[in-house]
Amino acid sequence: MTALAPTRPAVRRTLLRLHRPALLVWTAFVLLAAGALLWVHHTAAPRDRDCARPGHWCTYTALTDTNNVMNLLGEALSYAPCAVAAWAGAALIGRELETGTARLVWTQAVTPVRWLTAKLTTAALPLLTGSALLALVYGRVWSADHDVLVTHWTWDRVFVPRGPLLPALVLCALVLGALAGLALRRTLPALAAACAATLALRLYLRELWRPLRGPLTGFWPLHLAATGLVLAVAAAAGAAAYALLRRRAA
Repeated sequence: MTALAPTRPAVRRTLLRLHRPALLVWTAFVLLAAGALLWVHHTAAPRDRDCARPGHWCTYTALTDTNNVMNLLGEALSYAPCAVAAWAGAALIGRELETGTARLVWTQAVTPVRWLTAKLTTAALPLLTGSALLALVYGRVWSADHDVLVTHWTWDRVFVPRGPLLPALVLCALVLGALAGLALRRTLPALAAACAATLALRLYLRELWRPLRGPLTGFWPLHLAATGLVLAVAAAAGAAAYALLRRRAA
């Protein structure tokens, strides 16, 4: 009897079941961060404007101060890609290569290229949707309420999550994690390498857009230039991952 090749929807459903905990964590992170941003816009910022009027005063705690909350959210969003890279390198790719699960799948009429493509596309959809939503909400809140925020758009915690650079970093982190998993084929080393590479990229961006502030002025020219750079790195890492996969599977 000839075995039938698993359909792409079936492969994706299997991947979603395997990585359901990670998906739930990501969903919870997106909802909590978006909820906190909406709280800033609808509650904290209007409160601060009222407190600035003559005869008004307010008391705050560390968790209800508008700037503290926005700073914390900005930092969390700008470093979230490191967690994505660590997960991709360790759980999405590295663990399956280390345990031999990947080669078992390759013998069941699922080619290595199709296996990797299914993993990346299935993971990319919720990651990009969530990060794009957070970037949109963060950008809207910061633009509407920056009059009560002690921040500037050149700060990393504002520059990174305020536009398409955030989903670009998340996508790049996913691909770098996959590349690390394929290269090292072990869970913990892939986790560390993927996280370190994404962190280095995230920190190097600051050095990149600093000299660009001469020929490029304003938030959007610099932001889009940085986004293009990150997407170029993601494309290069993706090409390297598929080339390495073909060599490993040969």
